[in-house]
Amino acid sequence: MLPAEVLERAREEMLDWRGTGMSVMEMSHRGKEFVSIAEKAEADLRELMAIPDNYKVLFLQGGASGQFSAIPLNLAKDDGVTVDYMNTGHWSKKAIAEARRFARVNVIADTEGSHFTTLPGEGDIRVDPQAAYCHYTPNETIAGVEFPYVPETGDVPLVADMSSTILSRPVDVSRYGIIYAGAQKNIGPAGVTVVIVRDDLIGDARPGTPKLMDYKTMADADSMANTPPTYAWYMAGLVFEWLKERGGLEAMGERNERKAGKLYAAIDESDFYTNPVDGACRSWMNVPFILADDGLNDTFLAEAREAGLVTLKGHRSVGGMRASIYNAMPEEGVDALVDFMADFERRHG
Repeated sequence: MLPAEVLERAREEMLDWRGTGMSVMEMSHRGKEFVSIAEKAEADLRELMAIPDNYKVLFLQGGASGQFSAIPLNLAKDDGVTVDYMNTGHWSKKAIAEARRFARVNVIADTEGSHFTTLPGEGDIRVDPQAAYCHYTPNETIAGVEFPYVPETGDVPLVADMSSTILSRPVDVSRYGIIYAGAQKNIGPAGVTVVIVRDDLIGDARPGTPKLMDYKTMADADSMANTPPTYAWYMAGLVFEWLKERGGLEAMGERNERKAGKLYAAIDESDFYTNPVDGACRSWMNVPFILADDGLNDTFLAEAREAGLVTLKGHRSVGGMRASIYNAMPEEGVDALVDFMADFERRHG
């Protein structure tokens, strides 16, 4: 979901961006018009996240899945290097599988035994001090689990796939070596991937790393070693402006916590709906829930669609329902879902 105000702004500028006579989609990525868009987007993101000066901000392609390869290629110098990973859900599992193509992966936490409904305790994580980096996924969209803490990794660079949680609340960027995120949750439309990488982790990619996956190549070229996804970059910039206008990440965090709290309360106070995730690590962004009678799933989805509530079907590996309540979902949308759930329970419970 994208903010309505952002879509309206994009509509207004679709045919003519600020008197240029061009749509952003028609601009040269090296022209002064688009360069100004790109520079402002980066400046706004730096302000929103308080990104320190010793970090580069890259706007890349290939999605978060592309970074599953780029990270070991840039940080693990050869196949014999050890890297630490935490296996806490669908996306971290995919990241691990890809990293194994380039390095020796040490899985230092694994919650598959609980069907990814729990997370390791903060004191249970043991990072190899010789590891090139430690990777984790702060929020797993499918299982709906979210780390309530930032893992302590000492001198080992912490790498985070924040695709589904970036910009949802303040974050201390200085605690990370790399933060990366596909755009299509909280940043903008699919097509651009944001990578925030500390300067000392740039410039030592292994030999044979594809040029467009080498952070130094992209950093030296201001993310324009090839033609970037210009319109997605522009849309991301509009979202950053929207966030700033609404009080930044402090205000967004308060709103997101309140939204999630309303939905979890509706589930917990019901005998008809359940959430399988340990209460200590429930996601603010993705809320799975199961009906008491699986036979009512199709009815629930059909009636929800009639009420204007869509994309609620849970992932096939989990079943049930899943409400994704990213930044652009207004609080009124959560209220509407809660009201519908209560009405459905009265009629079918």
